[in-house]
Amino acid sequence: MAEHCFSYTPDGTLTPAELEVVREFPLRLLVNDRELATLVASPHELRFLVAGFLRLQGFVTSVDDFQLLSVCEDFGAANVRIKGELPERLKPVLTSGCGTGITFSLPGIESRIARQPVQPPHQPATLFALMDQLSQRADQYKSHGGIHSAAVGQNGRLLLYAEDLGRHNTLDRIAGEALLKGIDLAGTMLATSGRVSSEMVAKATLLGISLIVSRTSPTDMAIRLCREQGICLVGYLRGGRFTVYACPEKIAPYAELPKIAGITGAILAGGTSSRMGTNKSLLEVHGTPLIQLVYEQLARLFPEVILITNSPDDYPFLPCRSIADAFPGAGSLAGVHAALTASSTERAFIVACDMPWLSADLIHYLCAHAGDHDVTVATSPDGLEPLHAIYSKGCLPLITEWLHGDKRCIYDLYPLLDTKEIPWSEINDLSGATESFRNINTPTDYQMLITKGAPTQPNS
Repeated sequence: MAEHCFSYTPDGTLTPAELEVVREFPLRLLVNDRELATLVASPHELRFLVAGFLRLQGFVTSVDDFQLLSVCEDFGAANVRIKGELPERLKPVLTSGCGTGITFSLPGIESRIARQPVQPPHQPATLFALMDQLSQRADQYKSHGGIHSAAVGQNGRLLLYAEDLGRHNTLDRIAGEALLKGIDLAGTMLATSGRVSSEMVAKATLLGISLIVSRTSPTDMAIRLCREQGICLVGYLRGGRFTVYACPEKIAPYAELPKIAGITGAILAGGTSSRMGTNKSLLEVHGTPLIQLVYEQLARLFPEVILITNSPDDYPFLPCRSIADAFPGAGSLAGVHAALTASSTERAFIVACDMPWLSADLIHYLCAHAGDHDVTVATSPDGLEPLHAIYSKGCLPLITEWLHGDKRCIYDLYPLLDTKEIPWSEINDLSGATESFRNINTPTDYQMLITKGAPTQPNS
């Protein structure tokens, strides 16, 4: 809308002018005959805003949850009826959003987080392409500078776009439009014109967004939250440059960083897969075998990757050495023995074949603290992680002795070796630390991986 004003010129005169300004529209939100909030927003596509706000607050999860969604712009009111009842007590929380945003403190937030699908690193060109498309659509922002804009895209292609006077409202609008149109946002990229705050990251997490990019800076809380949730955070994207604040492993150039010297990456592909009922390493994730995802992550980190398997013909697609173990049927300890025997380096980082979310930051941390120890093993909330650990060739004599004596328990070896245990308190803030230990053991785990991008069981 246009407003009369005066423009000051260098010659000291005031000239009458008529300039476009942002229209601020308060929308009273009634849900199940209960006044829930007043949303201060731009007056367009308000049904997307209302649907997205209710979705991200956890009041609805699908279109079927709406029994009525009516917006009356004349009276500035939205009347909504949803299935079920609202919680009796809601704790409102004011946010840093433009016009003062509002959210609610609700239990069970963790259960609503949409897991990100396993996918290859994002190419820098796709970030620039999506931001360019956002800029081309943001006509109002260019004309008077008072409107925030946001877009979600996949492989550099814009899928949904929204603009509003509040940057948090833009993401609510996108979430609502995606919900009403049946668009899955898991694994997409979010581009925003404004500063990335912790509230923006929290909403992106609920939608399963894998990367957030902005032309400006993030807050410290946003950076910390992105690291915790495994979301790549990019700021100051302009002039062919950008800054990565969290999860650099999700950007393709990360693969060009120097590899970890003196350590071999080893994948154990043995086991009976009894709980899965089939060879889980060959299960496909969006057309890629599970074991290939593990290999590609290790290949970006180590100069050599080897595969420990007694069935090498199952893996012709992996460009690495396949090593048979000398003690068939003796479990993962036999795999560790084979990996150390075949390794061209003094140490090997050893993982299972069904761990698709290995954290590069965590692996770098373990390698940096390996020193001269026989074993450097990570600790998760569930205890020691023997198949997320670094072993040295110094372990071989004792491991060989145990295997000849039909002893197989890795945990029992640790007190007899120089073992460096990395406590969870040291690594829990590293990007992707929790997910790094997760694996795929059962058909339920695999189905969750395919549909929501996450397993349900931690590695044990």
